[in-house]
Amino acid sequence: MVPVYPGQENALKIVRFSVANASRSRLGVVTPAGVIDLSAAWRDHQGVETDPGAAAPPDSVAALLDGGEGALARARLVSDWASTEGRPRPGVTWPMDKVRLLAPLERPPKIVCIGMNYRDHCRELGQDLPATPIVFAKFGTAVIGPDEPIIRPRITRKLDYEAELGVVIGKGGRHIPEHRALDHVAGYLDFNDVSARDLQFGDGQWVRGKTCDTFAPMGPALVTRDEIPDPQNLAVLCRVNGKTVQQSNTGQMIFSVAFIVAFLSEFMTLEVGDVIATGTPPGVGVFRKPPVFLQPGDVVEIEIEGLGTLRNPVRDEE
Repeated sequence: MVPVYPGQENALKIVRFSVANASRSRLGVVTPAGVIDLSAAWRDHQGVETDPGAAAPPDSVAALLDGGEGALARARLVSDWASTEGRPRPGVTWPMDKVRLLAPLERPPKIVCIGMNYRDHCRELGQDLPATPIVFAKFGTAVIGPDEPIIRPRITRKLDYEAELGVVIGKGGRHIPEHRALDHVAGYLDFNDVSARDLQFGDGQWVRGKTCDTFAPMGPALVTRDEIPDPQNLAVLCRVNGKTVQQSNTGQMIFSVAFIVAFLSEFMTLEVGDVIATGTPPGVGVFRKPPVFLQPGDVVEIEIEGLGTLRNPVRDEE
């Protein structure tokens, strides 16, 4: 669910979506009028059909981000035009109940995750705060979108949730100074760092337990940076079957979004479309007393202030 809050009617909430049972994904923007097919509206607004020299519209979130600030500015202009002033052809605006939202980024170049990054989570475990960010990775095959099922693999019975703020890189680089790091952020999304705890802790390193297929739900929309003036003051919630199990604020982060971006860029090239998961607050299942793990039939909802709700059911591997 991607709400449009009062005062945010012009917010740029970028989505991938499909219509009915079509396999083709489309690039869209959520507005009060519904989901704007951005590529179709872009063509109408520019008059591509009558002007062979007009720029081709982007057909994916990655292509839109590759276009930089200019493309994002045009996307805002086009979506405003299509939803308020323009007269787009049929098929440009779709009601929310007629579309299926997909993961905003189908295959991010990298999914970089940060562990133990909330003060209240460290207090929950009785652990000292880490001196530097704890870094691990997930792979593109783990990505799913809203309402897609999280699949519990046969090799685990300790499936866990982790509500996290996801950061999407809009401008790549190396050695990015912290005071300019947010300039490299395209926007934010809800992220669920799904974990197989028996694999994670049994292996002695985290990757296998963190990157099984379907273990990186993200979405429902990429909300652009300008709509989130302070990423360090956002409420974070996780619900399982309607019960709140995590509740905190990104102000509890040990390492801020800007620090994390700068830190990562010291040893890797950040690329457009990379996703950074910034850590989870207390309340995960493995550290509850007694532990509580996800079961088939459960429904997990991640909700971060201003970003909408990411909902995923849980199923067993067939």
